[in-house]
Order: sequence, then C-alpha cells, then structure tokens
Amino acid sequence: MNNKIYDVIVIGGGPGGYVAAIRASQLGLSVALVEDKHLGGICLNWGCIPTKALLRASEIKHMLDNVNEFGFSVSNIKVDIKKVTERSRKVASQLSAGISHLLKKNKVKVFNGFAEIDKNTDQIKKVKIKSKDGINTELAKNIIIATGAKSRNLPFVKSDGINVWDYKTAMTPQDLPNSLVIIGSGAIGMEFASFYNDLGVKVTVIETLTNILPNEDEDISKIVQNNFIKRGIDIKTNTSLKSVKIDNNSVSSEISTDGIKSLIKSEKLILAVGIIANTQNIGLEKFNIKIDKGHIVTNEYLETDEKGIYAIGDVTGGPWLAHKASHEAILCVEKIAGLSNLTPLDKSSIPGCTYCRPQVASIGLTEKAAKIKNINIKVGKFPFIGNGKAIALGDSEGLIKTIFNNDTGELVGAHMVGPEVTELIQGFSIAKKLETTEHELMHTIFPHPTLSEGMHESVLDAYNQAIHY
Repeated sequence: MNNKIYDVIVIGGGPGGYVAAIRASQLGLSVALVEDKHLGGICLNWGCIPTKALLRASEIKHMLDNVNEFGFSVSNIKVDIKKVTERSRKVASQLSAGISHLLKKNKVKVFNGFAEIDKNTDQIKKVKIKSKDGINTELAKNIIIATGAKSRNLPFVKSDGINVWDYKTAMTPQDLPNSLVIIGSGAIGMEFASFYNDLGVKVTVIETLTNILPNEDEDISKIVQNNFIKRGIDIKTNTSLKSVKIDNNSVSSEISTDGIKSLIKSEKLILAVGIIANTQNIGLEKFNIKIDKGHIVTNEYLETDEKGIYAIGDVTGGPWLAHKASHEAILCVEKIAGLSNLTPLDKSSIPGCTYCRPQVASIGLTEKAAKIKNINIKVGKFPFIGNGKAIALGDSEGLIKTIFNNDTGELVGAHMVGPEVTELIQGFSIAKKLETTEHELMHTIFPHPTLSEGMHESVLDAYNQAIHY
C-alpha cells in the first residue's frame, strides 16, 4: 500500500464506471478505476455494442433476401456465422481499446484486478485489489461501486455453454442451430429471436406474461408479436417453463400454457430471464449498505447509507440500461465534487430501446400506466404506412404513439415501433426534458421527407389535427 489517498476509486469499468472516472478527473479529482475483466463492461464487450453488430448482419441478410423488391436479383446467399461473430468481437475490441485510451488521456489510474472494499477510518476507505500479481491496497475518500450485473439462471436449469446458452454463448455460436427456444421476451430475448430468425433458425419464444416485451405499451408489443409470427417465430405467451432435459445434444423443454403442459424439442435453449447484480465478495457486508431484491439501495444522488460510498448502474435498481448508468455516473461524481444545482435522475425520462426488427423505442408512461394513475390523457397514433420516407425505404410497418396530459399539455409518454425508431426517440427525450407542451410540438417544423414526420403527425393526431392519417 502506498501513501496516496485518491479522491475517488471507481470499482468497475463499464458504461457507469469509466464515465464516472473520466468526469471525476475532468473536475480535478484524483481518480483510480479497478476492472477485473474488460474495460467497457458487459455493455461494450458482451451487450449493447456487439449485439448491434450481430443484428446489423442479420438485417443485411434480410435485405438480401428481399432485394428483388428494389429491382435487383441475388442468388446463392450464404451465411458464415463464424465471420459474423468475428466482426462483432472486433467491434467490441476496438471500442474497449478506445476506453483504455480515454482513461489514459484523462489521467485515470487503472488497476486490473478484483476489488473488495474495507474499513479504514470514518473518512477513508480501503480497496483491496486482487490480481494475478497478488494483492495490493489503495485508499480513497469516496468509492463508487459500478460492478454491473450478470445473467440470471433458473433454479432447475443454468447455462452450460453447450446446449443451454446465456447471452455470451448466444453471441458467439460456432454453428447455427436448426432450432432454438428462447425463455423470456424482454429486450435481450427479442433481439436474439430477431437475429436467429433472420439467419434461418426456427425460433420459439416463451413468455410467462400476456404480452411479449411486457414493459412496452400494449399497442407496440402487439405489432412486434404479429410481425414475429408472420416471420415464422412461434410466440407462446401465458406460458412458463417447468423443466428442461438434455439428451444427445437435444433440449426437451416442458412448458405449461394456461395450465396445459406440453413438450418442445430444440437444438439449443437461450435463457433471457433477467439479471443478478454483482454484489458478491466485494465487502458490502462490512458497511451500512442496504440491499433490496439483490440490488444496492441509494438516495437520489446515488449515495448508499454509508457516507462516501456510492453505487451506480446495474448493481442498483432498474431500469438496467447503459445510458442510465452513464447519467448516474455524472450525477454521482458532480455531487462528490460539490457542484450545486444538481437535478436528481427522473426515471420517467429514461428512453428504452430494443433493436430487433422492427425496432422498438419508448419513453415515459404507457397508456395503461397513465390510466392507472388517473391522468386525463389524449392519445395520438400515426402508422408508418402513411409516411413517405418509410414507404420509399420499403420499411413501412410500425406505429408512433404519443400520450399527453389533456389538462396540462405535458408529453406523458411516447412509444414507437418501426424503422430507425431507436434514433428517433431522442426527439421525444429532449421534448420531455424541456417540458415541451403539445402546442410547441405541433408548431415545430419537421423536415420532409423524413421518418420524423411521423412523430409530428402522431402529436397532431392526439388533438384531431393529423394531416396524413
């Protein structure tokens, strides 16, 4: 142990951790970051980024299968899954190296190893770092826990990397399976369903709730479900997985739909049933830190009940999104640095995106949630079939739905499914942040021809003024 006392030690180098370290350095704080695997965390190495590279490949396959609509003819299309996954891994490696450069540029000391926090004095904490070279101890005035999360298993089945896959195995298949069952229809499950279906795999999705993408507005999830069914994906809602048997590299899944049991056989099974926060073996039990449903509890500025110890990202409460973690990182560090006029995170203003085909994006309350809150609402809808740019692109399936408070004009929620909506949602994010009313949105000039015109029309429709629908 040396005599240096860091202002901040960040544990975890994901989209929360590395952003916290860089912002702390920008504010003049002395910073160290500890990462035991890969800079960039799950998001950059095994989640957000490489999955988008995979999905881009499957989208290209879909486009090639349908180029005749645009006047081209292509034959003998083949998929080399090893090259597809190889490109995905290269994208992740390139960005991970970029994070290393950014940390170095911002004079953040990086330790490679596994961190465990320990008590020292009321003002100073210890961080023990275990690496291949042994154990060393560093001191810090403040600690930010950004250890992320890992995929969840079920009590009776867990990933074995051969027949039962987690997201890591599903991203690096050696060969394409003939058939695949996916347990869970959240964003991860839907993206894998879309990817493998476009590459010719027979896909079945199992969801315990009534709708797939259960966190999305029902109108949106129904459009995705209908699209998937048309593509040949078998969707089984109100269905639970009861048991799994593996025999001769074949997976037999016993399921129950509305109390009726049946058996599905597949070559592989993907578990996409949520995450578990990485809180084990990092020393939390030595401090006054609350855990609720497996996640660290913090106040609005991400501080735990132990003064000087903060937690951000997936190790805390949901939604479990990379951009939420990065935003929490900035807020947390600016609080440590003593900046004033800070605005706590408003979870209702966090956009969510799912990159399946068709894409899904949303922000704020669903129509059902708004009604439960007894908000007097006006709802607007505009289908992409009425949008000239979408028709020209040959991708006109989808809908933009906006929900307003009829008493105040506040944008309560926006929900989108269709072409490039994950890029469009930021428009509604800005509108919500600026507390824009329906009047201001209705009198905003949207360029033509663009997909964004559908956003304008949806707002107009909420007030019975839509022009093209």
